[in-house]
Amino acid sequence: MVLPITTYPEYKKSGRDNSFNQYKVEMEQVRAIIREVQINGDQALLDYTKKFDRAVLENLVVGREEIELALKSIEPALLEAIRGAMANIRSYHEHQVRSGWWSTEEGAVVGQRIIPLQSVGAYVPGGTAAYPSSVLMTAVPARVAGVKDVYICTPPDSSGRVNPVTLAASSLAGVTAVYKIGGAQAIAALAYGTETVKAVQKIVGPGNIYVTLAKKEVYGYVGIDMLAGPSEIVVVADDQANPAFIAADLLSQAEHDPLSRSILVTCSESLAVSVDQHLEEQLKDLPRRDIALQSLTERGAAILVSSLDQAWDMVNEIAPEHLELHLEDAWGCLEKIKCAGAIFIGPYAPEPLGDYWAGSNHVLPTGSAARYASPLSVDDFCKKTSVIYYGREAMVEAAGSIADLARSEGLEAHARAALIRRKRDESSGRN
Repeated sequence: MVLPITTYPEYKKSGRDNSFNQYKVEMEQVRAIIREVQINGDQALLDYTKKFDRAVLENLVVGREEIELALKSIEPALLEAIRGAMANIRSYHEHQVRSGWWSTEEGAVVGQRIIPLQSVGAYVPGGTAAYPSSVLMTAVPARVAGVKDVYICTPPDSSGRVNPVTLAASSLAGVTAVYKIGGAQAIAALAYGTETVKAVQKIVGPGNIYVTLAKKEVYGYVGIDMLAGPSEIVVVADDQANPAFIAADLLSQAEHDPLSRSILVTCSESLAVSVDQHLEEQLKDLPRRDIALQSLTERGAAILVSSLDQAWDMVNEIAPEHLELHLEDAWGCLEKIKCAGAIFIGPYAPEPLGDYWAGSNHVLPTGSAARYASPLSVDDFCKKTSVIYYGREAMVEAAGSIADLARSEGLEAHARAALIRRKRDESSGRN
C-alpha cells in the first residue's frame, strides 16, 4: 500500500508535522554563512557559489547578453505560455490594489496612505532546475503594487549560467536585475547588501530549508513574506470522485520533496483503496518516483472520517497549503472552510492550475500557517502609514480626554503635551 489508511487521531499521533524546530544544526550553519557575507561581501558570495554550486563566477549579475540569448533559445510555445500566465497573474493581482482613505470631521483629518516598497528581493530556486512560475508569482505582484526595484536571486548551474527559462520570465516580468546567488548567502546579501548586491526592504519567495532559516534569521532587519516549509495538499472527496484524478493530484505535491504532505480525506474506504491502486499505477513511470513514493509512505495518508462535518474540523486544524474539494456539493461546503491557503473546487481544478495558470498566487502558507496567514499578495509589497491632523479647536476639545487616559497609564508628560495646547499661544496671539 502506497498511501497508509488511517484515522485522524492516529495520524496526529504519528507526529508528521512540518515544524522548523528540528533544524538546530542547520540554523548554526545559516548564521555562520550570514556572518561571513556581512563581513566579506562579494568575496563570500563567490566562495560559497564555488563551494555549493561548483560554479566559478567572474560576475554575480546576469548580463544583458545572457538574457537576450535566453529569450532567443526558448521555444515559442513556452514563451507564449509564460506571457499568458503572466497576464493572468497580473489581472488577478490588480483586483487587490487598494488606495488610501481620508476622514474629515470638525477640524480633524485622519487617514491612511498606502505606499509601495521601494525595493524587494525574490528568491527563486535554480541550479539545474527552472522555476519561471516562482519568478512570475513574486515579481508580477510587486510590479502591480508599484515597487520600483525587484531583484531576483537564483543559483547558477556548474557552468555559472542561470537557466534560460528563469531568465526569460525575469525579463518579461520587468525584473531590475538577476543575481547568480543561491542558498542562505543570497538571503544575507539581499538583507544587508554587498559591493554588488543591493540591500532590499523585503525578501519573498520559496526555497530550501537553508533559505527559509536564513529568512527567519534576517527578519526584523528586513521584512519577509513567510517561512515556507515543504509543500502540502489535502483532498476532500466523496465516493463519486474520480480516483485517478485524486491520485494524480496527490502525486503533484509528493514529487516536490520527501517531506511534502499529501493527504486524502474521505468517508469512503473503497475510494481510498481505489486511489491507492491508481497511485501505484501512476508511480511506475514517474520521473521523480523515488521522491514521491517516500513522501507518500512517510508523510501521506488516506484519513477516513465518519462525516463531512468531521472532515471540516480536521481541515481547519491542519490548515493546508492546498485544499481540493472533489465533492458533489463542493460550493455548498465552502463556508465551512476557515483555514486553507488556496481552495480548488471540483474535479477540473487541480492544484497545478493554481501553480501556473489561474492567476492566484502560489506562494502560500504551509505547516498550518494558513490558520493566520494569507497567500502572497499586493499587500505584501506595500506598507501603510497613518496620517493625523487636528486643528486647534479640535485638539482643545480632545485634550482633557487624552490627559485622563495618559494619567491612567502614569504618563504625565503625555498628559501635559495635550493640555499645553489649551493655553494661549502667546507667540502667535491666537487662542
